[in-house]
Amino acid sequence: MDILVDLETLNFESGIPEEERFWLYLHSRSRGLIIEACAHAIFLCKLLRQLSINLAKYELASVEPSDSVSSELSLRVGIIGGGRLGKQLACSLLKLVPIPAENLRISTRRPDVLDVIQKEGIQCFYHNPHLASWANILFLCCLPSQLPNICLEIQGSIERNCLVQSFASAIPLPRLRLLLNNHTNILRPVYHCVEDTDHIWGANKDIATALQDPVILQATSPFSSKGGITLNIKWLEGVLYAALNVCTSRSLFYPKALEMLNRLFFITEDSACPSFQLEHFVNQIYVRNLFHRRPFPWFDLTTVQLKETPFSQHLSNSPDLQDYLHYIYCEVFDVSLTKQKPKGTTDSPSHQGTSRS
Repeated sequence: MDILVDLETLNFESGIPEEERFWLYLHSRSRGLIIEACAHAIFLCKLLRQLSINLAKYELASVEPSDSVSSELSLRVGIIGGGRLGKQLACSLLKLVPIPAENLRISTRRPDVLDVIQKEGIQCFYHNPHLASWANILFLCCLPSQLPNICLEIQGSIERNCLVQSFASAIPLPRLRLLLNNHTNILRPVYHCVEDTDHIWGANKDIATALQDPVILQATSPFSSKGGITLNIKWLEGVLYAALNVCTSRSLFYPKALEMLNRLFFITEDSACPSFQLEHFVNQIYVRNLFHRRPFPWFDLTTVQLKETPFSQHLSNSPDLQDYLHYIYCEVFDVSLTKQKPKGTTDSPSHQGTSRS
């Protein structure tokens, strides 16, 4: 028995004068932001991992026995920054996606302090350009003051298909794009906080455990404002366009890419929302001029997140789609929302795809 468990004098709040306790919400907010950042990175990696699996199966079924299937479909995740967020993110990705340790690497100025993570089999070193050239998903978990120098280091090493997600909130997307030498495959989640934060984030759970709590998980949904933190929905829109870019990089014709996207989100004829269509992602002029046997264009994700798109209009005009995507978001984490299950949704879609292969 641990006699120190729940000992009040060991709590974070212990010893703080009563007149200063007002500021405790900042501690909860800080934890909430880290949980949200990890949750959205996990969601992104789970989707793209499953998309990679689906694409590999499709290619295997499509090629002749003598042909070979590209091995470039495997998810290779790099993290630049080994601070609090970088460490928590690595552990969460390892446990909840799950990403094999050999497919997860960290570049940090102090790899020697990450001995616990290295014991899990994750490579930790200090060589940002090497990591950027290896990864096909790259998370920037550094301070805004460090970002310009890091971008200068890696801008010549990032492949066009590499998806970069930055958590440096002080660097806007147009600036980030310029820093990365006009790289367009960039996501940047934008979080908005309110002062009156709900105390739902929990103080003693690690991130992976916290995200198995239905209350905490639902608070991280792009459609939720619980916990006093909201995510700009344009990030989720960018995720869908990023999935289409993956299909374009594999030269999939747009009807097959749409089929892959619908399958990724478990949308069938019996689903609660209609399937994604071509006009949901490109304008009507493009729809009329796009040949059936052509891929989608390559989408500039920075523009997608900054401007109104066909999908923005489709999502805002469809409450059923919003409810459905919220439900699927939670199902991806294997946390079932039975009581809120949208009409027509299949049972346990996570068993079919994103979290299990």
